[in-house]
Amino acid sequence: MSTTTPIPATASVPTGAMDQPRGVVLVSDRVRLEPLGPQHVQGLREVVADGEIWRIPYAPHVPSPEQVAGAVAAQRASDEAGRTVSWAVVDRASDRVVGHTTFLNISVRDRRLEIGSTYLAGSVHRTGLNAAVKLVLLTHAFEQLGCLGVEFRVHHLNIASRRAVERLGAQQDGILRAHRIMPDGTLRHTVVYSILADEWSGVRASLEHRLRS
Repeated sequence: MSTTTPIPATASVPTGAMDQPRGVVLVSDRVRLEPLGPQHVQGLREVVADGEIWRIPYAPHVPSPEQVAGAVAAQRASDEAGRTVSWAVVDRASDRVVGHTTFLNISVRDRRLEIGSTYLAGSVHRTGLNAAVKLVLLTHAFEQLGCLGVEFRVHHLNIASRRAVERLGAQQDGILRAHRIMPDGTLRHTVVYSILADEWSGVRASLEHRLRS
């Protein structure tokens, strides 16, 4: 007769809601995350043109250069409504805007949120900058906000992004099948990953080691 190993009950966790995340400046040695504003429009136009990243398959959240101003305005409206918190990513070495990232699907009651809608200039891909951004965001989520879990959601065919999330140390929770109808009419199955609070110290140590290397 088969047996099922029970999932252990979580030890005491905070029962109160966490504070609503706000747009604050977040800084590390390598990056500065600035609350998204109209002053970032031109920089983000250059970001999406760098490598024409809006043409990357399975990333409809990346606007074309002509769509950036509207996308920033829409994102700011979402931020002001408390649904999301968005940042422009600045490379401190060059002091230029190199990307965009967001907290979304925020549940203050459950102390949980998603990191998503991230895009970076083509010239900084595979330079470790994405890991630096995620380290700043995860540190803020777990150590300042007191999150119990942080999610990442990825198109099932976006293998590069899936591998990047896995390298962060996130665990796959499952797949939301036929989750979204994409702009081109295809169906997206969404792969859900997460990092939990009791996994954070190990994930942080691994990320810091990667960045030192």
